[in-house]
Amino acid sequence: MRAYAELVRAPAALTVLGDTLVGAAAAGTALRGRRLLLPLSSVALYWSGMALNDWADRELDAVERPERPIPSGRISPRAALTTAVALSATGLGLAALAGGRDSLAVAAPLAVAVWSYDTVLKDTKAGPLAMAACRALDVLLGAGRSGAGTALPAAVVMAGHTLGVTALSRGEVHGTSATAVKAVLGGTAVTTLTTIARPVRTWRNRLGVLAGAAGYAATVGRAQLAAVRDPGAVAVRSATKAGIHGMVPLQSALVARSGSPAVAAGLALVLPLARALSRKVGPT
Repeated sequence: MRAYAELVRAPAALTVLGDTLVGAAAAGTALRGRRLLLPLSSVALYWSGMALNDWADRELDAVERPERPIPSGRISPRAALTTAVALSATGLGLAALAGGRDSLAVAAPLAVAVWSYDTVLKDTKAGPLAMAACRALDVLLGAGRSGAGTALPAAVVMAGHTLGVTALSRGEVHGTSATAVKAVLGGTAVTTLTTIARPVRTWRNRLGVLAGAAGYAATVGRAQLAAVRDPGAVAVRSATKAGIHGMVPLQSALVARSGSPAVAAGLALVLPLARALSRKVGPT
């Protein structure tokens, strides 16, 4: 079980639970009843992408990360691919059960984007953009096809952050340049300012936005600033990990902006849990 937890980076799925909450809040559609299955659909599709990533990278990992489940022999390539297929099917099934055709119309392109990234686009210049598209579609999953237009600005914010994290993650093994990290740090600043600048409903919503944005800037910006000073592999891995965890306070800020401050506060509590579990199973 530990090997499979490492294969799918199990604790990292906590950082996608808030995507559908962001989309639902932006579209003004509460997640209740069967729609509560949408976050689980996101998790299943995220895990499928992680398993597929390791299957696609099995030969490279044998050289750079021999401790990963496939090159270490703990999981066979066939089992990893089967896991990815099963989780994709589960994610699509949960989306259909939660919202019928309206949700499946978003979940299906999301699954296609995940498979396209891992098998074709990851090592190309379009890789970070493809991953950003996956995150945007995950947010829109919470809104459904009917609410996608209203939720699009929030989806773009999450996609922008994902673009920076993905670009930075390319230096996890060999490091990167200080210029590249500065560009990503600039993107983090823009994301923070964009989140704060948008109008809110009440002062409670404003407090929630400010708290989430401050947590996001502190979590992500500090690690990226350290990577600017030392853009080696260790610092870049730390910044990438912080970027993944930073999804949570950013989601919290976006939910507070257009939804319930109480839901946003509850979502923020996911971050310490994700950090604690990441000490057991790494998210990168």
